[in-house]
Amino acid sequence: MTWVMTSKTKFYLHDDESLLDGLLRTGHDVNFQCREGYCGSCRIRKVASSHPVSYPFPPLAMIEKNEILPCCCQVRGVIYLDHEMVKDS
Repeated sequence: MTWVMTSKTKFYLHDDESLLDGLLRTGHDVNFQCREGYCGSCRIRKVASSHPVSYPFPPLAMIEKNEILPCCCQVRGVIYLDHEMVKDS
């Protein structure tokens, strides 16, 4: 089970649920377009995680070391996200 933490909420991801889908399900306002790592519009800042964040294929969008693409990344354990880049609706 994966737990996602922001400063305002915490939730778990359902089996086979992307981080983007989990954020949207819990009422977070996340910009997105392609859902496949091409555009980079969903990028958010990762503060910390208990396990490395991985990708099933390298994303084409350029991201910084502390950024992730919730549309296509794979997360496990516990992940802390920057609440300024993930807005609550």
